[in-house]
Amino acid sequence: MSNDVVILFGGSSSERLVSVASAQNVSALLPGAALWFLTRAHAVHVVAPETLAAHQRAFEAEFDPRSPVAFPSLEAALDAPAGRGLTFFLALHGGAGEDGSLQALFEARRRPFTGSGAAASARAFDKAVTKALVGAKGARLAAAEVLEPASAQALTPRLTALFARAPRWVLKPVADGSSVGLIHLTAPEQLPEAAGRIAASGLRYLAEQFVAGRELTVGVVDEAGGPLALPVSEVRTAPGGAFDYAGKYLGRGTEELTPAPISDGERQQAQALAVLAHQAVGCRGYSRTDLILTAEGPVFLEVNTLPGLTKASFIPQQLTAAGRRLDDVLAWQLELARRRYD
Repeated sequence: MSNDVVILFGGSSSERLVSVASAQNVSALLPGAALWFLTRAHAVHVVAPETLAAHQRAFEAEFDPRSPVAFPSLEAALDAPAGRGLTFFLALHGGAGEDGSLQALFEARRRPFTGSGAAASARAFDKAVTKALVGAKGARLAAAEVLEPASAQALTPRLTALFARAPRWVLKPVADGSSVGLIHLTAPEQLPEAAGRIAASGLRYLAEQFVAGRELTVGVVDEAGGPLALPVSEVRTAPGGAFDYAGKYLGRGTEELTPAPISDGERQQAQALAVLAHQAVGCRGYSRTDLILTAEGPVFLEVNTLPGLTKASFIPQQLTAAGRRLDDVLAWQLELARRRYD
């Protein structure tokens, strides 16, 4: 079934470790699929399944492919005879794997691949653009401001001005994922450290006013009849905790509940918002939308076009809660990939 399939994973983003864990799970469900590991230097290694399966502590330890470089770049791999006639399952997360850059390489060569196309991926990866698109469709949004790269000295008055508007803010890179670089700003004395961290990153940051409520996330999968919202998950953090990388992947100070213990009406609102975001951005195949449930209804946060597929990830949790098999969904994603250029 999977002899013409390549699982592409790794990459240079801050989420490359998550990508390896996703590939481990997907590989176990797609026997026969080849494994291409994209290094931080953009070279491609062909990996033995047993090497990937034997890798331990995937969320903490860098992966060693234990094989020579097969191709100097992904472009070279796709242009080689070995790269033709294949369907690519993208187990990449963040950075060039999710911002549309690699999707554009596949599209230029008309190579089938899973997930959203280049344009939708680029839209979703920019949190400010996504908020504008989803907000234009009527979704409720948190007040937000984009902080351009600057020195800590220049950023400090900008951050100080935020406190004049509201007492609590969430700062995150405009174009990154997995809660890497997440900063919770709750007191003026935190300003120097926050300004320093943002300045050192060199990244554009989105400052979002904190919205009190329950943290929910909802997966959406495209079916023959259209997008289907999966059961809702809730994230609960311990006092003083945050749903950052350690909370999300190392289980430090967080609890995940699937299905979320919310009313039917709240579930329907959350699922409707996830489908709205999926369609507003132009996602294909599957996506996952994060939101805050307030007394007035859900508030949109962001949408992920290649959400994690690790054993601990939300999409597999939600499929299980819906009585769906992940391997069946993976097979349908590959079918959608093969139909991409029809």
